Amino acid sequence: MITALNEFEKSLETARFILSKINDKPEYAIVLGSGLGSLVEDINVKLEIPYKEIPNFPVSTVKGHKGSLIFGNLNGKKVLAMNGRFHFYEGYSMKEVTFPERVFWQMGIRKLIVSNASGGVNRNFKIGDVMLIKDHINFFPEHPLRGPNDERFGPRFVNMSEPYSKKMLQVVREYATEKNIKIQEGTYLGLQGPTFETLAEYTMVRNIGGDAVGMSTVPEVIVAKHMDMEVFGISVITDIGTEEFIEEVNHQEVLKAAKAAEPVVRDLVGKLVEKY
Repeated sequence: MITALNEFEKSLETARFILSKINDKPEYAIVLGSGLGSLVEDINVKLEIPYKEIPNFPVSTVKGHKGSLIFGNLNGKKVLAMNGRFHFYEGYSMKEVTFPERVFWQMGIRKLIVSNASGGVNRNFKIGDVMLIKDHINFFPEHPLRGPNDERFGPRFVNMSEPYSKKMLQVVREYATEKNIKIQEGTYLGLQGPTFETLAEYTMVRNIGGDAVGMSTVPEVIVAKHMDMEVFGISVITDIGTEEFIEEVNHQEVLKAAKAAEPVVRDLVGKLVEKY
Protein backbone atom coordinates (compact mmCIF):
# COMPACT_ATOMS: atom_id res chain seq x y z
CA MET A 1 0.00 0.00 0.00
CA ILE A 2 1.34 3.42 -0.98
CA THR A 3 0.53 6.22 1.46
CA ALA A 4 1.11 9.95 1.26
CA LEU A 5 3.82 9.65 3.90
CA ASN A 6 6.00 7.11 2.08
CA GLU A 7 5.14 8.00 -1.52
CA PHE A 8 8.26 10.11 -1.99
CA GLU A 9 10.64 7.42 -0.74
CA LYS A 10 8.94 4.60 -2.66
CA SER A 11 8.82 6.56 -5.94
CA LEU A 12 12.47 7.52 -5.54
CA GLU A 13 13.41 3.87 -4.98
CA THR A 14 11.49 2.85 -8.09
CA ALA A 15 12.99 5.65 -10.17
CA ARG A 16 16.51 4.63 -9.19
CA PHE A 17 15.75 1.02 -10.13
CA ILE A 18 14.52 2.00 -13.61
CA LEU A 19 17.39 4.44 -14.18
CA SER A 20 19.87 1.72 -13.24
CA LYS A 21 18.40 -0.46 -15.98
CA ILE A 22 18.29 2.11 -18.78
CA ASN A 23 21.39 4.13 -17.83
CA ASP A 24 19.82 7.23 -19.37
CA LYS A 25 17.18 9.90 -18.67
CA PRO A 26 14.13 9.97 -20.95
CA GLU A 27 12.77 13.35 -22.01
CA TYR A 28 9.16 12.18 -22.32
CA ALA A 29 6.91 9.78 -20.47
CA ILE A 30 3.98 8.43 -22.49
CA VAL A 31 0.92 6.67 -21.03
CA LEU A 32 -0.65 4.40 -23.66
CA GLY A 33 -4.39 3.92 -23.13
CA SER A 34 -6.89 1.28 -24.25
CA GLY A 35 -6.07 -0.08 -27.70
CA LEU A 36 -3.31 2.48 -28.26
CA GLY A 37 -0.37 0.25 -27.45
CA SER A 38 0.83 0.04 -31.05
CA LEU A 39 2.68 3.34 -30.64
CA VAL A 40 5.49 1.14 -29.34
CA GLU A 41 6.00 -0.01 -32.95
CA ASP A 42 7.33 3.47 -33.67
CA ILE A 43 9.78 3.34 -30.78
CA ASN A 44 13.28 2.04 -31.29
CA VAL A 45 13.06 -0.11 -28.17
CA LYS A 46 16.18 -0.40 -26.04
CA LEU A 47 14.62 -2.10 -23.02
CA GLU A 48 11.24 -3.44 -21.89
CA ILE A 49 10.55 -4.08 -18.20
CA PRO A 50 7.38 -5.93 -17.07
CA TYR A 51 5.59 -4.10 -14.29
CA LYS A 52 5.82 -7.16 -12.07
CA GLU A 53 9.62 -6.80 -12.05
CA ILE A 54 9.57 -3.14 -10.96
CA PRO A 55 9.72 -2.43 -7.20
CA ASN A 56 6.51 -0.87 -5.78
CA PHE A 57 4.76 -0.86 -9.18
CA PRO A 58 1.14 -2.06 -9.50
CA VAL A 59 0.19 -4.49 -12.29
CA SER A 60 -2.45 -3.69 -14.92
CA THR A 61 -5.41 -6.09 -14.97
CA VAL A 62 -7.32 -4.72 -17.98
CA LYS A 63 -7.58 -6.58 -21.28
CA GLY A 64 -5.72 -4.63 -23.96
CA HIS A 65 -3.18 -3.26 -21.45
CA LYS A 66 0.06 -5.24 -21.76
CA GLY A 67 1.72 -4.15 -18.53
CA SER A 68 5.31 -3.09 -19.19
CA LEU A 69 7.58 -0.07 -19.29
CA ILE A 70 9.30 0.51 -22.61
CA PHE A 71 12.41 2.66 -23.00
CA GLY A 72 13.74 3.74 -26.36
CA ASN A 73 13.97 6.44 -29.01
CA LEU A 74 11.00 8.03 -30.76
CA ASN A 75 11.76 10.47 -33.56
CA GLY A 76 15.09 11.39 -32.08
CA LYS A 77 13.95 11.75 -28.46
CA LYS A 78 14.36 9.37 -25.54
CA VAL A 79 10.99 8.22 -24.22
CA LEU A 80 9.62 5.97 -21.52
CA ALA A 81 6.24 4.47 -22.43
CA MET A 82 3.72 2.81 -20.14
CA ASN A 83 2.16 -0.01 -22.15
CA GLY A 84 -0.93 -0.24 -19.95
CA ARG A 85 -2.08 2.05 -17.13
CA PHE A 86 -3.76 1.57 -13.76
CA HIS A 87 -7.37 2.51 -13.05
CA PHE A 88 -9.20 3.40 -9.86
CA TYR A 89 -11.96 0.93 -10.77
CA GLU A 90 -9.46 -1.95 -10.65
CA GLY A 91 -9.38 -1.49 -6.88
CA TYR A 92 -6.17 0.50 -6.63
CA SER A 93 -5.94 3.56 -4.41
CA MET A 94 -5.46 6.93 -6.08
CA LYS A 95 -1.88 6.91 -4.78
CA GLU A 96 -1.27 3.67 -6.67
CA VAL A 97 -3.04 4.86 -9.83
CA THR A 98 -0.82 7.94 -10.01
CA PHE A 99 2.36 6.35 -8.68
CA PRO A 100 3.97 6.14 -12.17
CA GLU A 101 3.78 9.93 -12.56
CA ARG A 102 5.63 10.32 -9.26
CA VAL A 103 8.29 7.92 -10.54
CA PHE A 104 8.64 9.77 -13.85
CA TRP A 105 9.21 13.03 -12.00
CA GLN A 106 11.79 11.40 -9.70
CA MET A 107 13.58 10.23 -12.86
CA GLY A 108 13.85 13.83 -14.02
CA ILE A 109 11.12 13.61 -16.68
CA ARG A 110 9.13 16.83 -17.04
CA LYS A 111 7.01 16.13 -20.13
CA LEU A 112 4.05 13.75 -19.99
CA ILE A 113 1.80 12.51 -22.82
CA VAL A 114 -1.43 10.73 -21.86
CA SER A 115 -3.81 8.93 -24.20
CA ASN A 116 -7.14 7.23 -23.69
CA ALA A 117 -10.28 5.85 -25.28
CA SER A 118 -13.40 7.83 -24.42
CA GLY A 119 -17.09 8.13 -25.09
CA GLY A 120 -18.14 11.15 -27.11
CA VAL A 121 -21.08 13.29 -26.02
CA ASN A 122 -20.42 16.24 -28.32
CA ARG A 123 -22.98 15.88 -31.12
CA ASN A 124 -20.34 16.90 -33.68
CA PHE A 125 -18.17 13.90 -32.80
CA LYS A 126 -18.11 10.57 -34.62
CA ILE A 127 -16.70 7.18 -33.61
CA GLY A 128 -13.02 7.11 -34.55
CA ASP A 129 -12.47 10.85 -34.11
CA VAL A 130 -9.31 11.98 -32.35
CA MET A 131 -9.78 14.67 -29.71
CA LEU A 132 -7.05 16.87 -28.29
CA ILE A 133 -7.82 17.40 -24.59
CA LYS A 134 -7.94 21.12 -23.80
CA ASP A 135 -9.32 20.78 -20.26
CA HIS A 136 -10.91 18.28 -17.93
CA ILE A 137 -13.61 17.90 -15.29
CA ASN A 138 -12.81 15.73 -12.28
CA PHE A 139 -15.81 13.58 -11.28
CA PHE A 140 -13.84 10.84 -9.54
CA PRO A 141 -15.10 10.11 -6.00
CA GLU A 142 -11.56 10.30 -4.60
CA HIS A 143 -8.95 13.02 -5.19
CA PRO A 144 -5.35 11.87 -5.81
CA LEU A 145 -3.96 14.65 -3.60
CA ARG A 146 -6.19 13.96 -0.60
CA GLY A 147 -4.24 13.49 2.60
CA PRO A 148 -0.97 14.97 3.90
CA ASN A 149 0.93 16.97 1.29
CA ASP A 150 4.61 16.37 0.67
CA GLU A 151 6.10 19.75 -0.26
CA ARG A 152 8.99 17.98 -1.98
CA PHE A 153 6.53 17.10 -4.75
CA GLY A 154 4.60 20.34 -4.89
CA PRO A 155 2.29 22.79 -3.10
CA ARG A 156 -0.78 21.92 -1.04
CA PHE A 157 -3.09 23.83 -3.40
CA VAL A 158 -2.29 23.28 -7.07
CA ASN A 159 -3.02 25.83 -9.79
CA MET A 160 -4.99 23.99 -12.49
CA SER A 161 -5.46 26.92 -14.89
CA GLU A 162 -3.49 25.08 -17.61
CA PRO A 163 -3.68 21.32 -17.01
CA TYR A 164 -2.85 20.63 -20.68
CA SER A 165 0.03 22.55 -22.23
CA LYS A 166 -1.16 25.22 -24.64
CA LYS A 167 2.21 25.15 -26.39
CA MET A 168 2.05 21.39 -26.94
CA LEU A 169 -1.53 21.68 -28.19
CA GLN A 170 -0.48 24.35 -30.66
CA VAL A 171 2.33 22.21 -32.08
CA VAL A 172 -0.09 19.35 -32.77
CA ARG A 173 -2.80 21.67 -34.02
CA GLU A 174 -0.46 23.27 -36.57
CA TYR A 175 0.83 19.90 -37.76
CA ALA A 176 -2.71 18.55 -38.18
CA THR A 177 -3.66 21.61 -40.22
CA GLU A 178 -0.54 21.30 -42.36
CA LYS A 179 -1.22 17.62 -43.10
CA ASN A 180 -5.00 18.03 -43.36
CA ILE A 181 -5.58 15.62 -40.46
CA LYS A 182 -9.03 15.87 -38.94
CA ILE A 183 -8.93 16.49 -35.20
CA GLN A 184 -11.44 17.49 -32.59
CA GLU A 185 -10.75 19.44 -29.42
CA GLY A 186 -12.64 19.40 -26.18
CA THR A 187 -13.04 18.77 -22.46
CA TYR A 188 -12.61 15.29 -20.99
CA LEU A 189 -14.67 14.30 -17.95
CA GLY A 190 -13.33 11.55 -15.72
CA LEU A 191 -15.68 9.09 -13.97
CA GLN A 192 -14.80 6.07 -11.84
CA GLY A 193 -16.25 3.21 -13.94
CA PRO A 194 -16.04 0.33 -14.70
CA THR A 195 -19.58 0.56 -16.07
CA PHE A 196 -20.10 2.51 -19.24
CA GLU A 197 -22.38 5.47 -18.71
CA THR A 198 -26.15 5.39 -18.82
CA LEU A 199 -27.90 7.64 -21.32
CA ALA A 200 -28.79 10.01 -18.49
CA GLU A 201 -25.15 10.13 -17.40
CA TYR A 202 -23.96 10.83 -20.95
CA THR A 203 -26.52 13.65 -21.09
CA MET A 204 -25.27 15.01 -17.76
CA VAL A 205 -21.68 15.03 -19.03
CA ARG A 206 -22.72 17.02 -22.08
CA ASN A 207 -24.87 19.43 -20.05
CA ILE A 208 -22.10 20.33 -17.62
CA GLY A 209 -19.55 21.03 -20.34
CA GLY A 210 -17.90 17.73 -21.22
CA ASP A 211 -17.19 16.66 -24.78
CA ALA A 212 -15.97 13.16 -23.91
CA VAL A 213 -16.04 10.90 -20.87
CA GLY A 214 -13.72 8.16 -19.67
CA MET A 215 -12.34 6.29 -16.66
CA SER A 216 -8.72 7.47 -16.49
CA THR A 217 -6.31 10.34 -17.21
CA VAL A 218 -7.67 13.01 -14.85
CA PRO A 219 -5.95 11.73 -11.67
CA GLU A 220 -2.68 11.26 -13.58
CA VAL A 221 -2.79 14.80 -14.91
CA ILE A 222 -3.62 16.31 -11.50
CA VAL A 223 -0.60 14.60 -9.95
CA ALA A 224 1.62 15.61 -12.88
CA LYS A 225 0.57 19.24 -12.43
CA HIS A 226 1.22 18.95 -8.69
CA MET A 227 4.86 18.44 -9.73
CA ASP A 228 4.69 21.11 -12.43
CA MET A 229 5.06 18.70 -15.34
CA GLU A 230 4.01 19.73 -18.84
CA VAL A 231 1.14 17.58 -20.13
CA PHE A 232 -0.40 16.73 -23.49
CA GLY A 233 -3.57 14.65 -23.64
CA ILE A 234 -5.29 12.92 -26.54
CA SER A 235 -8.50 10.84 -26.72
CA VAL A 236 -9.90 8.46 -29.30
CA ILE A 237 -13.68 8.68 -29.46
CA THR A 238 -14.57 4.99 -29.37
CA ASP A 239 -18.29 5.25 -28.69
CA ILE A 240 -21.05 7.85 -28.80
CA GLY A 241 -23.41 8.47 -25.89
CA THR A 242 -26.72 9.06 -27.65
CA GLU A 243 -29.99 7.15 -27.98
CA GLU A 244 -28.86 5.82 -31.37
CA PHE A 245 -25.54 4.35 -30.22
CA ILE A 246 -25.73 3.54 -26.52
CA GLU A 247 -26.74 -0.13 -26.97
CA GLU A 248 -23.58 -0.74 -29.01
CA VAL A 249 -21.19 0.34 -26.24
CA ASN A 250 -18.92 -2.50 -24.99
CA HIS A 251 -15.23 -3.04 -24.36
CA GLN A 252 -14.61 -4.99 -27.57
CA GLU A 253 -16.11 -2.20 -29.68
CA VAL A 254 -14.02 0.33 -27.78
CA LEU A 255 -10.81 -1.56 -28.56
CA LYS A 256 -11.86 -1.99 -32.19
CA ALA A 257 -12.52 1.74 -32.65
CA ALA A 258 -9.29 2.66 -30.86
CA LYS A 259 -7.34 0.31 -33.13
CA ALA A 260 -8.77 1.96 -36.23
CA ALA A 261 -7.69 5.41 -35.02
CA GLU A 262 -4.21 4.35 -33.95
CA PRO A 263 -2.36 5.54 -37.07
CA VAL A 264 -3.57 9.11 -36.52
CA VAL A 265 -2.71 9.07 -32.81
CA ARG A 266 0.73 7.62 -33.53
CA ASP A 267 1.39 10.29 -36.15
CA LEU A 268 0.31 13.18 -33.92
CA VAL A 269 2.16 11.98 -30.83
CA GLY A 270 5.28 11.15 -32.80
CA LYS A 271 5.34 14.56 -34.39
CA LEU A 272 4.84 16.30 -31.04
CA VAL A 273 7.80 14.41 -29.58
CA GLU A 274 9.90 15.32 -32.61
CA LYS A 275 9.00 18.99 -32.81
CA TYR A 276 8.54 20.08 -29.19
